[in-house]
Amino acid sequence: MRIPPRIVSVTALAAALLVGGPVAASASAVPDHHAPTSTAYSVTSVTSAAAVGDICYSKLPDQAHDTLDLIEAGGPYPYPQDDTVFSNREGILPSQSSGYYHEYTVVTPGSPDRGARRVVTGEKDKEDYYTADHYESFDLVDYAC
Repeated sequence: MRIPPRIVSVTALAAALLVGGPVAASASAVPDHHAPTSTAYSVTSVTSAAAVGDICYSKLPDQAHDTLDLIEAGGPYPYPQDDTVFSNREGILPSQSSGYYHEYTVVTPGSPDRGARRVVTGEKDKEDYYTADHYESFDLVDYAC
């Protein structure tokens, strides 16, 4: 499966360069209200990709494969909330600028509503996260296994 390439945002690149490259810090994105600079977050509060689990593409439910196929095709999506900005309020995914992540519904058979399963995509190529518990946890999809 080919996921459409996503462009790394200039803001994310600049932020990484300012803090000296990739940051492997705690998974907490708690504001540092005592920070002496104009930014409200300290370097130690940047979430790293290491705080997110991973899952093999082959281990995803069939409905997640369907959702990833729809994303690759550019839609149409079954729910109006699909392809909307995911704001990462939980702070579990790596911290990025607004608009970096988008969310998509993974249909849950038998559910009367959208259910709890989602795919959240980032702007990078193959930066797709799966959650089965409505953003309580995320797994980065590993396409190599």
